[in-house]
Amino acid sequence: MPISKDDVREMVWSAIEEAGAAHTKKVHDRIPFFRGAEQAAERVFELEVWQNARVIKGNPDKPQGPLRKRALEEGKTVYMAVPRLKQEKCFVELDPAVLGASPSEASTISGAFRHGRLVAVEEMRPVDLVISGSVAVNRQGTRVGKGGGFADLEYGLAIAAGVVSPETPVVSTVHAMQVLDTELPWTHHDVCLDFIATPDELIRCEGGMSRPQGIYWEDLDEAKIRKIPVLQKLRASMGPVA
Repeated sequence: MPISKDDVREMVWSAIEEAGAAHTKKVHDRIPFFRGAEQAAERVFELEVWQNARVIKGNPDKPQGPLRKRALEEGKTVYMAVPRLKQEKCFVELDPAVLGASPSEASTISGAFRHGRLVAVEEMRPVDLVISGSVAVNRQGTRVGKGGGFADLEYGLAIAAGVVSPETPVVSTVHAMQVLDTELPWTHHDVCLDFIATPDELIRCEGGMSRPQGIYWEDLDEAKIRKIPVLQKLRASMGPVA
């Protein structure tokens, strides 16, 4: 019987907790704040796709904080999603040219929402690089998140709005224990990775998997749609959905 995403998450979370490989005692149900996050970020900074990027879409989790901070220090615009996409203007824009806070403060979740500007997805500038947090990955670029499905939804919304393309590079930073040498579950709404950085190595993924082309309505139940204003608005603009 194939391993499930829930099995993968439980295995990785338990292993990290038992090894003390995170800055927090509890990592279940979250993107692990792994030890060595700063060193993993340093490997991303060596990439040409990082150096050329002017606009980045990043996740708000702590392990990717060093990436958000460096991006702002280098004058890059950063977009972060509103947690659980609970507002119609579901992204916060951090533009270093107008920020009234240091990159260190603005790169935190609380600082971003205090000093950034809420924008609708169609107001975003075209994104050059996507940063994604992960619970588990493999070298082919398959990624398993924490289970809410919001990272995939954010990506689908950005694709539908034309601010991200299927060719936009996607990178994740993880602990070496999160890199599994096995096939991982994958579905059509999952976003595959181009690069994985650990404290010890940079992995260039060559899985060749397709990327989501937008929102897959058939994968969403009515309860979830009702909780996400931007999905309600988008569906209304499309008319009846079969």
